[in-house]
Formats: sequence, C-alpha cells, structure tokens
Amino acid sequence: MIKYDPFWNTLKNKDVSTYVLINKCGISSATIDRIRKGKGITTQKIDDLCSILHCRVEDIIVFEEN
Repeated sequence: MIKYDPFWNTLKNKDVSTYVLINKCGISSATIDRIRKGKGITTQKIDDLCSILHCRVEDIIVFEEN
C-alpha cells in the first residue's frame, strides 16, 4: 500500500504549506485532497511535487505491505 506520510514530513521540514502548493505552485486542491485521503495520484503529480519541493520520490511516498 502506498502511503503519503513522508509527504507531510517533507512539507513540515521544508516549511511549505498546502496553501502555498495550491495557490503559488499550481498543485490542485483535488490532488491535496487525494493525498489526505490516501488515494492514488499520477506519477506526473509526484514528479511535480518532487520538482517543487526539491526532493526525491521517497520524500513523497512510501510502500508498506498490508
């Protein structure tokens, strides 16, 4: 199962809010909502987040066995 726990930690560590992602970086509120609910997002969105946050994929998602 893909989890987004690293995403929230990365936001905190980089002092970036979801407000900034939505209003200044062009990430849709629907994408943030999908992440909050643990639903899937596209690899393009993961790539966008990595570019915006200057981080690696592992800083956004993690795979954990059920």
